[in-house]
Amino acid sequence: MEQEFTFNLGPVVIGLSLLTTWGIMLVITVIAWLSTRHLEILPGALQTVVESIIEAIDGAILAVAPKHGRQILPFIASLWLFLIIANLVGLIPGLHSPTRDLSVTSALAVLVFFSVHWFGIKTQGLKKYLHHYLTPSPILLPFHIISEFTRTLALAIRLFGNMMSLEMAAMLILLVAGFLAPIPILMLHIIEALVQAYIFGMLALIYLAGAIQSQQLNSQE
Repeated sequence: MEQEFTFNLGPVVIGLSLLTTWGIMLVITVIAWLSTRHLEILPGALQTVVESIIEAIDGAILAVAPKHGRQILPFIASLWLFLIIANLVGLIPGLHSPTRDLSVTSALAVLVFFSVHWFGIKTQGLKKYLHHYLTPSPILLPFHIISEFTRTLALAIRLFGNMMSLEMAAMLILLVAGFLAPIPILMLHIIEALVQAYIFGMLALIYLAGAIQSQQLNSQE
């Protein structure tokens, strides 16, 4: 069995998943800096690609939260871009997708959990935001609380399970078929990686939109 690369930073153990995560964050930061330091009316190739990606993400956000798109765009765009790169980085020889590590997916799910409440409180105020947990009846408060934790757990386990099973399936097929089927496996990995990134990001977007717009929906009722 292959042993994963690790090293100690004092009492903290740094693994390959964390190093890969830091590397992805660095890549996204560098690309964002390069593409925005000299913005032009007639954009070059890099600026055109980046603008197209941001416009696509912005369109998806506005379809779910039309009144708060600009507010949550930075978080959702960063999350989506990270997930896409993280899911695809496993295609690089010697690397594994950090999202096949439960600790990474759990951290992402916890980040979404706190972001949902932060955006909800920032938009509505603490009192109004907490009030939606008591509607339509205070009796449902325990169920609302349980649902908050269960959906966070589901976010982490869903992404972890799908990415782990995808890499294991690809490894087993390559062991059996050798290099007879590398292209189909490669295409399957790319498609599934993009789908899982989309699902996680879309669920996060729906949770954020629900928290921000909950008071508006309650007042309409």
